[in-house]
Amino acid sequence: MLELKHELKLAKNRDEKARMNFVSGLRAHVLNDMATGMRAVWDADVEPAFRRARGRGPKDGPEVHKAIKPNEYFKFYSSLRVTAQDMVWQSVFPPLERNRPALKDKAAKLGRAGKARGSLTLDPALEVPRSVSAIDVHLMAGNYDGEYEEGDLAAGALYDNGLAVFSFGLMGQNLDDIGQSIAGFIKLKYPDLKPRRILDLGCTIGHNTGSWKDHFPEAEVTGIDVAAPCLRYAHARAEAQGRAVHFKQMDAQSLGFPDASFDVVFSSMFLHEVPRKGIEKIMAEAYRVLKPGGLMLHMELPPNSQLSPYDAFYLDWDGAYNNEPFYKPFRDCKPEELCWRAGFDPKKYLQFVIPSIGWYGEQVWREAATRPIGVDNDKTGRLTDGILWYCFGAFK
Repeated sequence: MLELKHELKLAKNRDEKARMNFVSGLRAHVLNDMATGMRAVWDADVEPAFRRARGRGPKDGPEVHKAIKPNEYFKFYSSLRVTAQDMVWQSVFPPLERNRPALKDKAAKLGRAGKARGSLTLDPALEVPRSVSAIDVHLMAGNYDGEYEEGDLAAGALYDNGLAVFSFGLMGQNLDDIGQSIAGFIKLKYPDLKPRRILDLGCTIGHNTGSWKDHFPEAEVTGIDVAAPCLRYAHARAEAQGRAVHFKQMDAQSLGFPDASFDVVFSSMFLHEVPRKGIEKIMAEAYRVLKPGGLMLHMELPPNSQLSPYDAFYLDWDGAYNNEPFYKPFRDCKPEELCWRAGFDPKKYLQFVIPSIGWYGEQVWREAATRPIGVDNDKTGRLTDGILWYCFGAFK
C-alpha cells in the first residue's frame, strides 16, 4: 500500500500498516492473477460449452455473466473480491477513529479564513439525492455523505485512505494519476486552449481536481459535490498541498452557475454513479455553463458498445456485486448520443484513450497526444499490460 503524500494522511501503527498492505496485496492478486485465471476458465471451458449449446458465441456481457455464473472459479473469484472490497474500508476504520480529533484540528487550521488559498462553500439546504444517501456505494460504509458530528470530514478521510489501499499503487501518491494524465494530455493536445475557469463535477475529495490547477495555474479551478464531509476534507487536502482550489456543495444536475461561465467542464469516474435521467441533466447543465469553444470531458470506464462481450461482462461485475446499481445502465449508454442529446454538435464529439503517466512514463504519455491510441474497438480503455484512461466529450 502506498503512503499518501500530504499532512492529512492518517497516523498508523505497524499492525495497521501491515493490515492495509495485506488487503492491498489481496486486491492486486484478485484483479490480476485471479482475473487472468477466470479468463482462462472462460476460454477453455465455459465459452466452448456455450457454443456447443447455442451454436454461437455470446452476444453481450449479460450472456457471458449468465453462462459463467454457475462456475466454481467465478464464485470463488467474486466471493474473494467482495470480501477484499469490504476489507479495504475495515482496514481504515481503526486509524481513522483514533485520528478523528487530530484530523479535524488540522483541517480547521488549514482552512482558516484569511490564510486559505482556496475556499469552501457549503449549502446546508441542499437535499442530497437519494441515489447517494440511500446507498453505500462500492460498499463504503456511510457513503460519501455520512455525517455523525458537527464539521465531520471522516467520510473524506475514509475515501482517501481507502482508495490508497484499493488502488494498490496504481493512482500514485496523491491518487491523482487520472487528473495528471488527462489534464496534461489536454494541454499538450490543444495548446490553444487556455482556460480561465475550470469546473470538476462530482469531485469527491478533489484528488483529481487539483491536477487541473497544476497544469493550468492561471485558471480558477472549482470542484463541486453533494457530500459536505468530502468537501471539507477536499478543501483541507488542497490547502495542505498548496493548491488554490474552490470547493462548493452543489448538485451537478442543477448547477448554480450562470450560462457560459466555464472553459472546461470535467468529471472522473462520476457519471456511472448517477441514474440515467440524472446523467442527461448533468450533460445538459455542462453544455449550459460552457462557453462557446469550451470543452466538456468525462473520464469513465468505456461503454459496452466498444468492448467484446467478455470484457463488457468483466467491467460490469461491479454493477452486480459491488453496490453500484447505476454502473451498467451508464455503460450501456453510447457516449456520443449523450453528448448530442445535450446539445453538442456531433461533429465536435471526441474520445481518447490516454496512457497513465505514472504507469507508462512521460515519453509514452506525450506520444499519445500526437499518435492517439485506438478507440471504438474491443480493447477501448482496457486494463491490458498497463493502465489506460478512457475519456469522452465534446467542444461547444
